[in-house]
Amino acid sequence: MSGSAPENSPQSPPRVTIVTPVLDGVQFIARAVESVLAQDYPNVEYIVVDGGSRDGTMEIVRSYGDRIRTIVLEGTSQAQALNAGFAAAGGDIFGFINADDAYLPGAISAAVATLASNPAAPFVYGEADHVDEGGSRLGPYPVEPYDAISLGMRCIVCQPAAFFRAEAFRAAGGFDPALNYALDYDLWIRLSRTASPVKFDSKIAFSCMHPGNKTLGRRRAAYEESMRVLRRHYGYVPYDWVVAYSNHVFDRSDNFFQESRGGRLNVLSSLALGLVINRHRVRYLRDWLAHRGFGINRS
Repeated sequence: MSGSAPENSPQSPPRVTIVTPVLDGVQFIARAVESVLAQDYPNVEYIVVDGGSRDGTMEIVRSYGDRIRTIVLEGTSQAQALNAGFAAAGGDIFGFINADDAYLPGAISAAVATLASNPAAPFVYGEADHVDEGGSRLGPYPVEPYDAISLGMRCIVCQPAAFFRAEAFRAAGGFDPALNYALDYDLWIRLSRTASPVKFDSKIAFSCMHPGNKTLGRRRAAYEESMRVLRRHYGYVPYDWVVAYSNHVFDRSDNFFQESRGGRLNVLSSLALGLVINRHRVRYLRDWLAHRGFGINRS
Protein backbone atom coordinates (compact mmCIF):
# COMPACT_ATOMS: atom_id res chain seq x y z
CA MET A 1 0.00 0.00 0.00
CA SER A 2 1.55 3.32 1.02
CA GLY A 3 5.07 1.98 1.50
CA SER A 4 5.30 0.54 -2.01
CA ALA A 5 2.98 2.79 -3.99
CA PRO A 6 4.46 4.14 -7.20
CA GLU A 7 5.71 7.69 -7.39
CA ASN A 8 3.92 10.14 -9.63
CA SER A 9 4.51 9.58 -13.32
CA PRO A 10 2.49 10.13 -16.50
CA GLN A 11 1.50 6.45 -16.36
CA SER A 12 0.49 6.22 -12.70
CA PRO A 13 -2.76 7.42 -11.17
CA PRO A 14 -2.61 10.63 -9.12
CA ARG A 15 -0.86 10.15 -5.80
CA VAL A 16 -3.11 10.68 -2.78
CA THR A 17 -1.70 11.72 0.58
CA ILE A 18 -3.73 11.03 3.70
CA VAL A 19 -2.71 12.65 6.99
CA THR A 20 -3.90 11.66 10.45
CA PRO A 21 -3.09 14.05 13.30
CA VAL A 22 -3.18 12.29 16.67
CA LEU A 23 -2.52 12.86 20.35
CA ASP A 24 -3.21 10.02 22.78
CA GLY A 25 -5.59 8.24 20.42
CA VAL A 26 -4.85 4.66 21.44
CA GLN A 27 -8.55 3.75 21.71
CA PHE A 28 -9.25 4.50 18.04
CA ILE A 29 -6.03 4.77 16.04
CA ALA A 30 -5.91 1.18 14.75
CA ARG A 31 -9.39 1.51 13.24
CA ALA A 32 -8.44 4.72 11.46
CA VAL A 33 -5.12 3.34 10.20
CA GLU A 34 -6.62 0.12 8.91
CA SER A 35 -9.37 2.01 7.09
CA VAL A 36 -6.66 3.82 5.13
CA LEU A 37 -4.41 0.82 4.50
CA ALA A 38 -7.36 -1.28 3.31
CA GLN A 39 -8.28 1.13 0.50
CA ASP A 40 -8.23 -0.31 -3.00
CA TYR A 41 -6.64 2.77 -4.58
CA PRO A 42 -3.13 1.90 -5.82
CA ASN A 43 -1.17 5.11 -5.14
CA VAL A 44 -1.56 6.24 -1.53
CA GLU A 45 0.91 7.88 0.80
CA TYR A 46 -0.10 7.80 4.47
CA ILE A 47 1.39 10.11 7.10
CA VAL A 48 0.59 10.10 10.82
CA VAL A 49 1.62 13.23 12.74
CA ASP A 50 1.79 12.69 16.48
CA GLY A 51 1.64 15.55 18.96
CA GLY A 52 3.50 13.70 21.72
CA SER A 53 1.30 10.74 22.68
CA ARG A 54 2.09 8.93 25.92
CA ASP A 55 -0.60 6.24 25.80
CA GLY A 56 0.81 3.71 23.34
CA THR A 57 -0.61 5.33 20.20
CA MET A 58 2.68 5.43 18.35
CA GLU A 59 3.56 1.85 19.26
CA ILE A 60 0.44 0.83 17.36
CA VAL A 61 1.24 3.10 14.42
CA ARG A 62 4.83 1.89 14.17
CA SER A 63 3.68 -1.73 14.18
CA TYR A 64 2.52 -1.18 10.58
CA GLY A 65 6.12 -0.59 9.51
CA ASP A 66 6.93 1.37 6.37
CA ARG A 67 3.32 1.42 5.23
CA ILE A 68 3.02 4.62 7.27
CA ARG A 69 5.32 7.62 7.48
CA THR A 70 5.46 9.09 10.97
CA ILE A 71 6.23 12.60 12.14
CA VAL A 72 6.43 13.47 15.84
CA LEU A 73 5.94 17.14 16.72
CA GLU A 74 5.30 17.48 20.43
CA GLY A 75 3.03 20.27 21.55
CA THR A 76 1.57 21.04 18.13
CA SER A 77 -2.08 21.85 17.55
CA GLN A 78 -4.23 19.90 15.10
CA ALA A 79 -3.88 22.61 12.45
CA GLN A 80 -0.09 22.76 12.89
CA ALA A 81 0.17 18.97 12.70
CA LEU A 82 -1.87 18.89 9.50
CA ASN A 83 0.14 21.67 7.90
CA ALA A 84 3.35 19.83 8.77
CA GLY A 85 2.03 16.57 7.37
CA PHE A 86 0.93 18.12 4.09
CA ALA A 87 4.18 20.10 3.83
CA ALA A 88 5.98 16.73 3.78
CA ALA A 89 3.47 15.16 1.39
CA GLY A 90 4.14 14.12 -2.16
CA GLY A 91 0.56 13.71 -3.27
CA ASP A 92 -1.48 15.54 -5.89
CA ILE A 93 -4.62 15.05 -3.80
CA PHE A 94 -4.95 15.41 -0.03
CA GLY A 95 -7.33 14.03 2.57
CA PHE A 96 -7.24 13.79 6.33
CA ILE A 97 -8.98 11.77 8.99
CA ASN A 98 -8.72 12.17 12.71
CA ALA A 99 -7.76 9.20 14.86
CA ASP A 100 -11.38 8.49 15.83
CA ASP A 101 -12.77 8.67 12.27
CA ALA A 102 -12.40 6.20 9.41
CA TYR A 103 -12.89 5.65 5.70
CA LEU A 104 -15.28 3.15 4.21
CA PRO A 105 -14.05 0.79 1.44
CA GLY A 106 -13.55 2.52 -1.90
CA ALA A 107 -13.49 6.03 -0.42
CA ILE A 108 -10.30 7.20 -2.07
CA SER A 109 -11.12 5.70 -5.46
CA ALA A 110 -14.53 7.40 -5.46
CA ALA A 111 -13.02 10.77 -4.56
CA VAL A 112 -10.26 10.56 -7.19
CA ALA A 113 -12.78 9.62 -9.87
CA THR A 114 -14.98 12.58 -8.93
CA LEU A 115 -12.03 14.98 -9.01
CA ALA A 116 -11.04 13.64 -12.44
CA SER A 117 -14.58 14.27 -13.71
CA ASN A 118 -14.63 17.79 -12.27
CA PRO A 119 -11.23 19.31 -13.09
CA ALA A 120 -12.19 22.80 -11.88
CA ALA A 121 -13.33 21.65 -8.43
CA PRO A 122 -10.85 22.52 -5.63
CA PHE A 123 -12.29 19.73 -3.53
CA VAL A 124 -14.94 17.03 -3.57
CA TYR A 125 -16.84 15.36 -0.78
CA GLY A 126 -19.06 12.36 -0.28
CA GLU A 127 -21.65 11.30 2.25
CA ALA A 128 -20.92 10.04 5.74
CA ASP A 129 -22.45 8.74 8.95
CA HIS A 130 -22.08 9.67 12.58
CA VAL A 131 -21.10 6.66 14.71
CA ASP A 132 -20.55 6.15 18.43
CA GLU A 133 -17.38 4.97 20.17
CA GLY A 134 -18.10 1.34 19.29
CA GLY A 135 -18.77 2.12 15.63
CA SER A 136 -22.56 1.80 15.82
CA ARG A 137 -24.38 4.11 13.44
CA LEU A 138 -26.07 7.11 15.05
CA GLY A 139 -27.38 8.63 11.84
CA PRO A 140 -26.28 10.44 8.68
CA TYR A 141 -23.99 13.43 8.78
CA PRO A 142 -26.01 16.37 7.37
CA VAL A 143 -24.05 16.62 4.11
CA GLU A 144 -25.65 18.75 1.38
CA PRO A 145 -24.87 19.51 -2.28
CA TYR A 146 -22.65 22.54 -2.53
CA ASP A 147 -24.31 25.91 -2.47
CA ALA A 148 -22.48 29.08 -1.41
CA ILE A 149 -25.40 30.34 0.67
CA SER A 150 -25.83 26.99 2.43
CA LEU A 151 -22.13 26.81 3.30
CA GLY A 152 -22.44 30.24 4.91
CA MET A 153 -25.29 28.95 7.07
CA ARG A 154 -23.84 25.62 8.25
CA CYS A 155 -20.99 23.20 7.62
CA ILE A 156 -22.43 21.03 4.85
CA VAL A 157 -19.17 19.08 4.34
CA CYS A 158 -18.13 16.12 6.50
CA GLN A 159 -14.39 16.46 7.07
CA PRO A 160 -13.27 12.82 6.67
CA ALA A 161 -15.41 12.55 3.52
CA ALA A 162 -13.60 15.45 1.78
CA PHE A 163 -10.57 15.32 -0.55
CA PHE A 164 -8.87 18.41 -1.93
CA ARG A 165 -6.27 19.20 -4.57
CA ALA A 166 -2.79 19.82 -3.18
CA GLU A 167 -2.38 22.86 -5.43
CA ALA A 168 -5.61 24.42 -4.15
CA PHE A 169 -4.68 23.72 -0.54
CA ARG A 170 -1.30 25.40 -0.90
CA ALA A 171 -2.78 28.37 -2.75
CA ALA A 172 -5.26 28.84 0.10
CA GLY A 173 -2.44 28.93 2.64
CA GLY A 174 -3.23 25.63 4.35
CA PHE A 175 -5.01 25.40 7.67
CA ASP A 176 -5.24 28.46 9.89
CA PRO A 177 -2.97 27.61 12.86
CA ALA A 178 -4.99 29.93 15.10
CA LEU A 179 -8.02 27.63 14.85
CA ASN A 180 -8.61 24.57 17.02
CA TYR A 181 -12.19 23.52 16.22
CA ALA A 182 -13.44 25.10 12.99
CA LEU A 183 -10.24 24.65 10.98
CA ASP A 184 -11.93 22.40 8.42
CA TYR A 185 -15.01 24.63 8.02
CA ASP A 186 -12.71 27.62 7.53
CA LEU A 187 -10.75 25.72 4.84
CA TRP A 188 -13.90 24.69 2.94
CA ILE A 189 -15.04 28.31 2.85
CA ARG A 190 -11.69 29.55 1.56
CA LEU A 191 -11.30 26.80 -1.04
CA SER A 192 -14.86 27.29 -2.33
CA ARG A 193 -14.12 30.90 -3.17
CA THR A 194 -11.77 29.85 -5.97
CA ALA A 195 -14.29 27.50 -7.64
CA SER A 196 -17.26 25.41 -6.65
CA PRO A 197 -16.60 22.08 -4.91
CA VAL A 198 -18.59 19.02 -5.90
CA LYS A 199 -20.54 16.58 -3.74
CA PHE A 200 -20.89 12.96 -4.87
CA ASP A 201 -23.44 10.47 -3.61
CA SER A 202 -21.25 7.63 -2.32
CA LYS A 203 -21.05 7.13 1.45
CA ILE A 204 -17.31 7.02 2.10
CA ALA A 205 -16.55 7.77 5.76
CA PHE A 206 -17.80 7.99 9.29
CA SER A 207 -17.31 10.65 11.94
CA CYS A 208 -17.18 9.40 15.51
CA MET A 209 -19.17 11.31 18.13
CA HIS A 210 -18.34 10.63 21.78
CA PRO A 211 -17.79 12.62 25.00
CA GLY A 212 -14.03 12.71 24.43
CA ASN A 213 -14.53 14.20 20.95
CA LYS A 214 -12.91 17.63 20.92
CA THR A 215 -15.91 19.39 19.44
CA LEU A 216 -18.36 17.88 21.93
CA GLY A 217 -16.04 17.91 24.93
CA ARG A 218 -15.30 21.63 24.53
CA ARG A 219 -18.60 22.65 23.06
CA ARG A 220 -18.65 26.28 24.14
CA ALA A 221 -15.20 27.00 22.74
CA ALA A 222 -16.11 25.18 19.52
CA TYR A 223 -19.27 27.26 19.06
CA GLU A 224 -17.44 30.51 19.81
CA GLU A 225 -14.68 29.74 17.30
CA SER A 226 -17.17 28.72 14.61
CA MET A 227 -19.07 31.97 15.10
CA ARG A 228 -15.81 33.94 14.79
CA VAL A 229 -15.08 32.14 11.51
CA LEU A 230 -18.55 33.00 10.20
CA ARG A 231 -18.16 36.66 11.19
CA ARG A 232 -14.75 36.78 9.52
CA HIS A 233 -15.91 35.33 6.20
CA TYR A 234 -19.51 36.53 5.98
CA GLY A 235 -19.93 39.27 8.57
CA TYR A 236 -22.94 37.38 9.87
CA VAL A 237 -23.71 34.55 12.31
CA PRO A 238 -26.97 32.76 11.38
CA TYR A 239 -29.73 32.01 13.84
CA ASP A 240 -29.03 28.28 14.12
CA TRP A 241 -25.52 28.90 15.44
CA VAL A 242 -26.65 31.59 17.87
CA VAL A 243 -29.52 29.58 19.36
CA ALA A 244 -27.38 26.43 19.67
CA TYR A 245 -24.75 28.44 21.53
CA SER A 246 -27.40 30.03 23.77
CA ASN A 247 -28.90 26.65 24.55
CA HIS A 248 -25.51 25.25 25.48
CA VAL A 249 -24.71 28.20 27.75
CA PHE A 250 -28.06 28.04 29.56
CA ASP A 251 -28.63 24.31 30.01
CA ARG A 252 -25.29 22.74 29.00
CA SER A 253 -26.87 20.72 26.20
CA ASP A 254 -24.40 19.58 23.55
CA ASN A 255 -27.12 19.79 20.86
CA PHE A 256 -26.18 16.34 19.61
CA PHE A 257 -26.67 13.69 22.29
CA GLN A 258 -28.53 16.11 24.54
CA GLU A 259 -31.34 18.24 23.20
CA SER A 260 -31.92 21.60 24.82
CA ARG A 261 -34.88 21.99 27.13
CA GLY A 262 -35.56 25.31 25.42
CA GLY A 263 -37.58 27.85 27.32
CA ARG A 264 -38.38 31.52 27.22
CA LEU A 265 -34.99 32.64 28.54
CA ASN A 266 -33.11 30.66 25.88
CA VAL A 267 -35.27 32.14 23.13
CA LEU A 268 -34.87 35.71 24.35
CA SER A 269 -31.13 35.28 24.89
CA SER A 270 -30.71 34.08 21.30
CA LEU A 271 -32.35 37.29 20.16
CA ALA A 272 -30.18 39.51 22.37
CA LEU A 273 -26.96 37.69 21.51
CA GLY A 274 -27.66 37.65 17.79
CA LEU A 275 -28.31 41.39 17.76
CA VAL A 276 -25.08 42.05 19.67
CA ILE A 277 -22.73 39.92 17.56
CA ASN A 278 -24.22 40.73 14.14
CA ARG A 279 -23.73 44.00 12.32
CA HIS A 280 -26.72 43.18 10.13
CA ARG A 281 -29.25 43.43 12.96
CA VAL A 282 -32.33 43.73 10.76
CA ARG A 283 -31.32 40.55 8.93
CA TYR A 284 -30.84 38.71 12.19
CA LEU A 285 -34.16 39.93 13.59
CA ARG A 286 -35.92 38.62 10.49
CA ASP A 287 -34.02 35.35 10.81
CA TRP A 288 -35.01 35.05 14.48
CA LEU A 289 -38.66 35.85 13.80
CA ALA A 290 -38.79 33.33 10.97
CA HIS A 291 -37.54 30.56 13.26
CA ARG A 292 -39.56 31.75 16.29
CA GLY A 293 -36.83 30.45 18.57
CA PHE A 294 -37.11 26.77 17.71
CA GLY A 295 -34.13 26.00 15.39
CA ILE A 296 -31.11 24.05 16.51
CA ASN A 297 -27.75 23.34 14.88
CA ARG A 298 -26.72 19.70 15.30
CA SER A 299 -23.46 19.80 13.33
